[in-house]
Amino acid sequence: MAGGRSSGARVACRTADAARVAGVLCLAFPLQPPGRPERSRLAELDGVRAPVLVVQGERDPFGMPLPARGRDVAVVPGTHTLRATGPIREAVASWLAERSP
Repeated sequence: MAGGRSSGARVACRTADAARVAGVLCLAFPLQPPGRPERSRLAELDGVRAPVLVVQGERDPFGMPLPARGRDVAVVPGTHTLRATGPIREAVASWLAERSP
């Protein structure tokens, strides 16, 4: 597994294939700079071959990625800071449990 928060999530996505990870956890993925939807970073998410979980605050000014094939999106209370640890913990634990043998 690989993962990160914000720009660290972008790095995890870009390096996932080379690292041959089983999955990528993205906490507060910065989909686009605030107010700049034309500068989308969706290609970084779409390029990951491993399963991806994006945990995103419901009011994140950096945008909200949509679920897609191989990508789950857990929407939690808050913004890009992700202060609501309980919902984050639950979303990550559930996603990991679904992938455990």
